[in-house]
Amino acid sequence: MTETQFTPRVFSGIQPSGNLHLGNYLGALKRFVDMQQPDMETIYCMVDLHAITVWQDPKELAHSTRELCAGFIAAGLDPEKSILFNQSQVPEHAQLAWIFNCVARMGWMQRMTQWKDKAGKNQQNASLGLFAYPSLMAADILIYHATHVPVGDDQKQHLELTRDIAIKFNHDYGVDFFPITEPVIEGAATRVMSLRDGSKKMSKSDPSDMSRINMTDDADTIAKKIRKAKTDPEALPSELDGLDERPEARNLVNIYAALSDQTAEQVLTEFGGKQFGEFKPMLAELAVSKLSPISSEMARLMGEEAEIDRILAKGAEKARAIATPILQQTYEIVGMVGAKQG
Repeated sequence: MTETQFTPRVFSGIQPSGNLHLGNYLGALKRFVDMQQPDMETIYCMVDLHAITVWQDPKELAHSTRELCAGFIAAGLDPEKSILFNQSQVPEHAQLAWIFNCVARMGWMQRMTQWKDKAGKNQQNASLGLFAYPSLMAADILIYHATHVPVGDDQKQHLELTRDIAIKFNHDYGVDFFPITEPVIEGAATRVMSLRDGSKKMSKSDPSDMSRINMTDDADTIAKKIRKAKTDPEALPSELDGLDERPEARNLVNIYAALSDQTAEQVLTEFGGKQFGEFKPMLAELAVSKLSPISSEMARLMGEEAEIDRILAKGAEKARAIATPILQQTYEIVGMVGAKQG
């Protein structure tokens, strides 16, 4: 069996569950934009099928899907350079997921940390979709033969499962058909923490709005939240290990580094020895300059829903042009009669 050469292709998706925040931007959207390169095909998706593994209000889901699309574009994703669409408009995702449901093993799914966390002790009442979520995620990636996936730490296990499914499918059917996708994990702030508690991840579900910077916040709100962010009384260190046991300080330094395209070490070289009273205004100014244009553009785009729907439909057409032949080949490999028809 000769080794297949796969086209360099990036795929990633975000759930449209509302309230995009700074963590989504620095951990995902900014990196997506950076990966728009001439030598790499980029495919980005609003994974609305994943969203309904837990209950979603239909009107809110539709609004959140469009708002997420607006966020993608406002952050710098160009629908002419990247394929941008919502998952449910490309049925091949769900079709390949069924094949993968028959390849993946129950034990693999039961080991998933996210399943244990979300279902908890109430697993018998969790949806089957929540249990099978990683299989659909594998299909999202492999329906495009994606070679690279930018992921945060919380999704590394799911990508490892994607690799396991690809390896088992290729082995079971004696083919070299699905690529063994590589994770792309990089950046100073791939995991942005709460502005009120540096030991907790920034989250839309935190009851305190002051714990996060929403991508819809205006300039004054962004500056206010940074000014009021929790810190400690010590000056910033000059060396990185000086941030050990200082989670809030580390978080703010990482945010500054990510927004300014620097390393945390470079930030400390500039600000080491300074108090937060001097550092926070600089961070607020930087954050406002980077984020307020995004929130303004999101608001403008959300006033043109028909345009967003047109972009998503066009992106889905482009996505299906890649996905349909890959699904047909998968069906042929598995032995489905009529796979070439239609």
